[in-house]
This record gives sequence, C-alpha cells and structure tokens, in this order.
Amino acid sequence: MSAWQISDEEGGVLAARWWQWALSAPDEASPVADRTGAHAAWRQPDDLWFLAGTYGGRVVRRCDIPAGRPVFFPVLNVHHSKRYSRKPLSLDVTRAEAHLNGAPLPLREFIAPPFRVGLRRHLAWGLWSTLAPLVPGHYVLEIKGTTAEGFQVDTTYHLTATAG
Repeated sequence: MSAWQISDEEGGVLAARWWQWALSAPDEASPVADRTGAHAAWRQPDDLWFLAGTYGGRVVRRCDIPAGRPVFFPVLNVHHSKRYSRKPLSLDVTRAEAHLNGAPLPLREFIAPPFRVGLRRHLAWGLWSTLAPLVPGHYVLEIKGTTAEGFQVDTTYHLTATAG
C-alpha cells in the first residue's frame, strides 16, 4: 500500500477543498462530528475520497469507500477566518502518525490557499496523509495526533473498499 503522491501546491488546494467540504456539512450530517462513520459519504467529490478528522478524542468509524479512488485526510489541522489572521496558522505537534494495516504512512504539511465557506474567507494549516487508490478489500486506518496544548486525536477507520 502506498501513499498517493501530490505536490505541495496540489496538497494545499486539496486541503482547501477538504475544509470547504467539512465546513459546509450541516451539524446533523457532519462527517467530522460523526462518531460511527454513518456520514462518511456526505457529498464526496467524484475525483477522490475525503476522510473526516475529528473534534478530538477517540473515535471508531466504519465506512465503505469506492475502490480505485485516491484518499485524502488530516492527521491534525486547524483553520480560522481570515479576519483573525493574527492567530498562528499551525499547531505545536508532539505526535502525529497514520498507519494503514499497521504500515506507517507519510505525513505532509500543507497550507491551504485562502478559501471561502459561505461569505467568509478562511486560512488553514495541517498535517495530512493520502492513500493511493485502494483495491477492493478491508483495511484498518489508524490516525493519532497530539499537540503541546493537550489536544488529542485517536481515530480508527475500518474501511471497506468496494468496486464500482
């Protein structure tokens, strides 16, 4: 299993797209707030698959994803409205890792170009990972991250890649 190779510019654009996707979901269908994976398919784009981050803590999600489509997801990330641009656009990360079926995945730092959600412009930073298109089958994706301020994510995805 390998990571999907993208440039820094592509990664920044994908991070902006991911945030637009995540922030546009209504509370009752939010893939980020979802604790089970029931909303993982909410308004997924046709060219790739986004996996949601969390608001912190331990989450176990189960979901089907289309085989043959690359996957993009955050390990740790942050955004804010451009009007609050004096806030730092990064996190003081003490731990960040992702594993697919026990094999470590590379993480990349991406800064999103300014993007809009509704009327507001946003800025975003994050540590992200990718998956090359998966063949049909079952996979376990583990994502763990901690910041110096004590924020933690511990997410396990039980993914089933399904053919068309």
